[in-house]
Amino acid sequence: MTIETAQSSRGADTAVVIQCAGLEKSYGQRSALRGVTATVAEGERIAVFGDNGAGKSTLLRLMSGLLRPSGGRIHVFGRQPWGREGARVRARIGTLSHQSHLYQELSMRENLALYAQLNGVPDPGTRADELIERFRLAGRRADPVRTLSRGMTQRVSLMRALIHTPALLILDEPETGLDAAARDLLTRYIAERGADVTVVLATHSIDLGVALTTRDIVLRNGAIEYDSASHGVSSLSSERRREQVAEQIAPRATLT
Repeated sequence: MTIETAQSSRGADTAVVIQCAGLEKSYGQRSALRGVTATVAEGERIAVFGDNGAGKSTLLRLMSGLLRPSGGRIHVFGRQPWGREGARVRARIGTLSHQSHLYQELSMRENLALYAQLNGVPDPGTRADELIERFRLAGRRADPVRTLSRGMTQRVSLMRALIHTPALLILDEPETGLDAAARDLLTRYIAERGADVTVVLATHSIDLGVALTTRDIVLRNGAIEYDSASHGVSSLSSERRREQVAEQIAPRATLT
């Protein structure tokens, strides 16, 4: 099954951000992704749902250039996202995952300013202060990251992902450690960026996925089980989207 292109509904001139064709990924004898064909258009917001082991994190890691596929192909912004060719691609991506990728002995501000500098952001300190104020952590800006709570550390990780104003935001289960206030701030940030940011979100939380995105994908055993776009679903209410996703995620009965 495929993730259909969104260009038919957004217009033929919409740029393609992510394109996968027959994408495969295996870890030894275990197949994590099987034949995923996908096109993600500029400005789309996609939620990827599925049980543990469905392939969500693997798909997002391939999109962000952290893994290489075992088969098929993937292009992000027209290039493969790994290796030397992918350096320019990765500079346009912001990622939030289970790992913070923060230096524990550096302060919150030092971490953010460092990542801003590495990503070529003009005036890194000012950009760091801007995000710290926005995410309501000004009182802890000088504290080492190791002294922060799990929730605060995840907020800093989110700020790290946003520090260079990425064109593609890849969020792998951002609900892990993010409190309600931080999720609201993230929702507002995405809304304010509009079509300037494309979002791919993997989550177990149907509520969060529906709140942050407009398109639903369900993975099962490494393959696409359901795609709201390919089913012609584009204007459902939030409640109906929740119901549709819950129906697709529900365990399938097996014949005996």
